[in-house]
Amino acid sequence: MSRIGKKPIAVPGGVTVNIDGQNLAIKGPKGEMSMTLVDEVTLAEGDDGLTVTPRDETQRARAMWGMQRTLVQNLVTGVTEGFTKRLEINGVGYRAQMQGKDLQLALGFSHDVVHKIPEGIQVKTPKPTEIEISGMDKQTVGQVAAEIRAYRPPEPYKGKGVKYEDEYIFRKEGKKK
Repeated sequence: MSRIGKKPIAVPGGVTVNIDGQNLAIKGPKGEMSMTLVDEVTLAEGDDGLTVTPRDETQRARAMWGMQRTLVQNLVTGVTEGFTKRLEINGVGYRAQMQGKDLQLALGFSHDVVHKIPEGIQVKTPKPTEIEISGMDKQTVGQVAAEIRAYRPPEPYKGKGVKYEDEYIFRKEGKKK
């Protein structure tokens, strides 16, 4: 039994759910999102919210059960609250700024890195050393944050680079005389 899959998904007020076979469409205050569930699970709407159940007791159905429930939960959270990732930039002269719809990063290269922001994602730079990425789709928000971090990942000696806000950088001691 999947511990995650057993839990019902609460649908807050102001959110409408449309189930058409294996297709699910959810509309909320932030927008509308949809997904297609795998054939091994079924989705039903009840008094306590949405419930995902496996069609049979195969290994694949049990494996998909918890994952599909989490993906549906992410849709509900996305259309109500949205998702946010914060990045910090450490290093002398390293900074970020918005340039129209693109993010311009000065990361110690001979040129500035310009990162195109996909549709549905908002990027803010409250300080030159902070980047805030937000949007409805959890996967896209995480992917954009990972792409920006990949330009200059944090290094262990001085801690310079782009890191997640809650990331811990294991520091190493430099060379000895």
